[in-house]
Amino acid sequence: MRKLGFALLVLVVSLPCFLASDRQGDALYDMKQKLNVTGGQLSDWNQNQVNPCTWNSVICDNNNNVVQVTLAARGFTGVLSPRIGELQYLSVLSLAGNRITGSIPEEFGNLSSLTSLDLEDNLLAGEIPASLGNLSKLQLFFSGNHLNCGPNFPHSCASSVSYQSGSHSSKIGLILGTVGGVIGLLIVGVLFLICNARRKSHLREVFVDVAGEDDRRIAFGQLKRFAWRELQIATDNFNERNVLGQGGFGKVYKGVLPDATKIAVKRLTDYESPGGEAAFLREVELISVAVHRNLLRLIGFCTTQTERLLVYPFMQNLSVAYRLREFKPGEPILDWPARKQVAIGTARGLEYLHEHCNPKIIHRDVKAANVLLDEDFEPVVGDFGLAKLVDVQKTSVTTQVRGTMGHIAPEYLSTGKSSERTDVFGYGIMLLELVTGQRAIDFSRLEEEEEVLLLDHVKKLQREGQLDSIVDGNLNQNYDDEELEMIIQIALLCTQASPEDRPSMSEVVRMLEGEGLAERWEEWQQVEVTRRQEYERMQRRFDWGEDSVYNQEAIELSAGR
Repeated sequence: MRKLGFALLVLVVSLPCFLASDRQGDALYDMKQKLNVTGGQLSDWNQNQVNPCTWNSVICDNNNNVVQVTLAARGFTGVLSPRIGELQYLSVLSLAGNRITGSIPEEFGNLSSLTSLDLEDNLLAGEIPASLGNLSKLQLFFSGNHLNCGPNFPHSCASSVSYQSGSHSSKIGLILGTVGGVIGLLIVGVLFLICNARRKSHLREVFVDVAGEDDRRIAFGQLKRFAWRELQIATDNFNERNVLGQGGFGKVYKGVLPDATKIAVKRLTDYESPGGEAAFLREVELISVAVHRNLLRLIGFCTTQTERLLVYPFMQNLSVAYRLREFKPGEPILDWPARKQVAIGTARGLEYLHEHCNPKIIHRDVKAANVLLDEDFEPVVGDFGLAKLVDVQKTSVTTQVRGTMGHIAPEYLSTGKSSERTDVFGYGIMLLELVTGQRAIDFSRLEEEEEVLLLDHVKKLQREGQLDSIVDGNLNQNYDDEELEMIIQIALLCTQASPEDRPSMSEVVRMLEGEGLAERWEEWQQVEVTRRQEYERMQRRFDWGEDSVYNQEAIELSAGR
């Protein structure tokens, strides 16, 4: 009876959270219906799913409150749902570049947290609701519509302004009249040129450069186009003291903007651009619309004739690799619950890239150093999409292999062709990094006559029943034995030699949540017995060692698989 009472108490306490998520989901689903979403768009916006925080283009805070919805340039033709006004924590709503009709609902004035409302280039008409005037921090973008500013100023609104509320009785004060004949003509001329360019192109031109405008935006994602000088100043002329890391795609610098915002600036190297800036911008667009709580958010970019730079928010706790191997005395280590959180969060981020982005995004360099940690140690996958940025318009035959030895899948190393299963392999190696705290490849292990590759080392100890000996000593034995075994089993399934045998990232997520691992593991063990017999016959022909995954790949290739 006491247990029943406790269960009821938990249910009552938890009920408000579920109800809040359900209200948010209902409001967003109503928004989807009102926008006449067709085909496969927003297919994961499921009315039966209580929590919308995993939905495409929806960002939530740590309390599962919806704070950002970005649905620009999707071709929606419906109207705006008044129920959007129920999203009380929403701070950013971007619906630019669609064909939305009707008016702006009065209920939008209930969005007390709203700071950015981008409705540019739709077919909206009517008056802008006076209730928006009560939102003191709101910045509204609405050019390219047929809106009126209100009964006191019936002219068409064709610009973007920052709304500031006055007294409660005041209406929206929008003064967009003629500032000067010359300026007016310039604005009309620019809009005329932009409209003409859009009519001539099947693809909407989303990058608009206006002379003398320093804060240029991209309509689909509120990206800022930084000037080179801004980033040069922010990073102290790209000072080596500000280098946060370096990899196959270039160096990352810590920077500080004039408003004290900390940023991370990635300066791409080896950029080959047969498509020029336009090709680069297309890829930036794809990255910018990949929005998920476990993916690093792109906030801006910069291009010159010789440079390509991307700007991200600075992650206070740096990378998983840093927290495993490079942390300073006195700094917190990653405890076991945090490592589990990294495992599931990274899996969900990769699942989103593979299965919810169109076109899909293959990372090609998944490792602990590319998984960053925010102030709450929530993992965010960085560097996704960069492989395409630096290999733009190349064929699979000529694509350069980009990645880190020890993390690269054998088929990618031997053929140069990557797939989602290439990322699955890298993810499996990252799981082993989480468990052991060791690098994926370490030649110092030769001194103890151990395997150079971490994967081979773990497989050997797993076969000998000595898994406890490889657990990171920094954990001080504070971990769950069953969870440890589960993580290692998933890692070994992900790092099988044949990409066809590896699970998808959605399967990995389910296994981490306790579904389907036992069956896959039993199947793996049966196959492993047969493979080991073949390895023992072939081991003298290869130098990597009998259990090496690269050896397995060579054997399968020699067998004509």
